[in-house]
Amino acid sequence: MYIPAHFAIQAPEALHDIIRAHPLGALVTLGPDGLDANHIPFELDLKRHVLTAHVARANPIWQQCGDGMDAMVIFRGQESYVSPNWYPSKHETHRQVPTWNYVVVHVHGRLTVQDNERFVRGVVARLTRQHEASEPKPWKMGDSTPEYIDSMLQAIVGIELAITRMEGKAKLSQNREDRDRLEAAQMLAQKGATELAEAMRTAK
Repeated sequence: MYIPAHFAIQAPEALHDIIRAHPLGALVTLGPDGLDANHIPFELDLKRHVLTAHVARANPIWQQCGDGMDAMVIFRGQESYVSPNWYPSKHETHRQVPTWNYVVVHVHGRLTVQDNERFVRGVVARLTRQHEASEPKPWKMGDSTPEYIDSMLQAIVGIELAITRMEGKAKLSQNREDRDRLEAAQMLAQKGATELAEAMRTAK
């Protein structure tokens, strides 16, 4: 990924926060039929420095990728189109063009298949606890019969990405005048893109 220095996310904690806030990653692999991408919710395990997830057993990726294959997961954060009309300087100089602001993290690593019930049960349980936490009455695996859960677990396969490198990019108009960046952030906030607007306000 091309990352100009002023758009680079340097702090590892910031990369981790983006992954946790936007856990649906695009797993990119190179298989016998060429490049492939699968969109999967991931769990970030910093103690083991891995990403864990599961795929449908019917998905051929777990048989095609092979243990130790290099892969990449793309996590997309907030993003939006930015009009040049939002920049105060545009109305003075008429020297601005449209652009797109966004936050993204690329995680590189080596893929391992975990085709065992204990692994997938753990992944599903942790992902469920995490994403059900905000519900008034969180769903838990025990809400279904053991037989049903067992059958569902048999239909999935675990995968794990041992992280070798992470890189992040936050394109938030840092290369613009402060007044242009802040006014564009205000316009995005009015359009409902509050997360991106706040990131632009605090960008340096």
